[in-house]
Amino acid sequence: MSTTPKHIVAFPYQAWGHARPLINLAARLVKLRDITVTLLTTNQFYDRTVSELERSFVPGEEEFANRMRVVSLGDVQTFSPNGIDSIFKSAWEKISVAEAIVCAKAATRFDPLPVPEAIIIDFFAVEPVRAIKKLSGKSTKIFSWVSGGTNAMFYLFGPENLGGRGNVAATVEAEVKRTGRSFEEVVAEFPIPKEVGIAIFPYIFETMESCDGAFLITAEPYEPEAVAAVKGWFGKTGRPAYVCGPLLPPTSTTATAKEKQQSTEAVEIQEFLDATLKTSGEKSLLYISFGSLFWPVKTPEKIWVVLDVVMERGIPFILSHASPMAVVPDDVKEKVKAYGKGLLSSWSPQQTILEHPATGWFLAHGGHNGVTEAVCAGVPFILWPFGGDQPLNAVHISEQLKVGYELIEVRTGPAGLHTIYRNGRTPVGTIEAIKAEVRDVLTKAYGPDGAEKRERLVALTHAVTHEWEEGGGALRDVRAFLDTL
Repeated sequence: MSTTPKHIVAFPYQAWGHARPLINLAARLVKLRDITVTLLTTNQFYDRTVSELERSFVPGEEEFANRMRVVSLGDVQTFSPNGIDSIFKSAWEKISVAEAIVCAKAATRFDPLPVPEAIIIDFFAVEPVRAIKKLSGKSTKIFSWVSGGTNAMFYLFGPENLGGRGNVAATVEAEVKRTGRSFEEVVAEFPIPKEVGIAIFPYIFETMESCDGAFLITAEPYEPEAVAAVKGWFGKTGRPAYVCGPLLPPTSTTATAKEKQQSTEAVEIQEFLDATLKTSGEKSLLYISFGSLFWPVKTPEKIWVVLDVVMERGIPFILSHASPMAVVPDDVKEKVKAYGKGLLSSWSPQQTILEHPATGWFLAHGGHNGVTEAVCAGVPFILWPFGGDQPLNAVHISEQLKVGYELIEVRTGPAGLHTIYRNGRTPVGTIEAIKAEVRDVLTKAYGPDGAEKRERLVALTHAVTHEWEEGGGALRDVRAFLDTL
């Protein structure tokens, strides 16, 4: 029997929603088997990655923690595919031939390890996957990291015969040939962020089809039909699709303390939560966050209108504005200060807030990590989706699971104000319409209808939080993956 240590590489693209769950999966992998994981990141995310990783280990688990190697590849912007692709290729040239590698941020030199058995790599990483195949052939198995809601990812990138968009690159090229328009013009017609539009989006289907398998960050009880569909898609070509959510650090004093270290406002937030619990009671607070990236940049007045209604109703709140695009006007800061029951935070310890007994509702964009945290904490939703997996999460939560509400009047642009197929409603999109809708939703949320939604969430919370226990889908699938090494 071979005693050569097993080596896995993990590489998320540098958006926190992509990186954070993979950090937590990596920690679980080293606890389950005697393997070493090399986790690749960038200078911008290095400190936060190390801090998040530390949350997964408690005193006495140093042996497991020592099997994690966090390696920054260098300095690159969050959404700069060309930059991150280039530095990844340079690193892989060393990793793939078992050479030493140096962390660009901490200057730590890591001794050579065996050629990786597998790499779990972001499904956005089109060029890196090509580089791995060229440099490593079949010596390292490639698993696509599907870092979003499975329902949405299947719709956006799944095969056409099962309701997905299929090979977008081939579709675009056929349209280019038919019309004579440029590739860029045709791709621009898809409702996707410009940063990933040309270099990434058209090729994701091909990339996923070329991989040896996939990891789904979702929890199977949250969207069982979507998980089954993706497993069926990959299974037709003999490839596995492993479900591995929820991917959160364990609830512990150590984990909470480490999360708070990521926010300079953690002490103030904890005091505010405790004070709110005393003055307003359990489940009174509304936590508002659009994650670390999204913000209504073109119509920021809409968030301030929502905040006005929240304050009009006397609801205590925390607004996290972590996006680099978020700007809070001075008059809003003054208004919140005078209100006395609101707090503005540039980076919030989200799990701490959601798990606090004062927190009652989560007004969010519907990104999958935030959804997972809130479901695990038993906090129902008010959703304001922007793009990606968020709109389908919003529909799933409000219409299918019925554990939250979706805001409709906040939609923007010509497409956003079209008639909604599922209910025939046509949003108006005016400030007065937004105010009326938010008043209506908050009245329901803090009344009997909201209580029913919260009660309905209890069973889902129980199912999701048991996925990493014996008999759970996540533990089952990740063990199955490790058995293949």
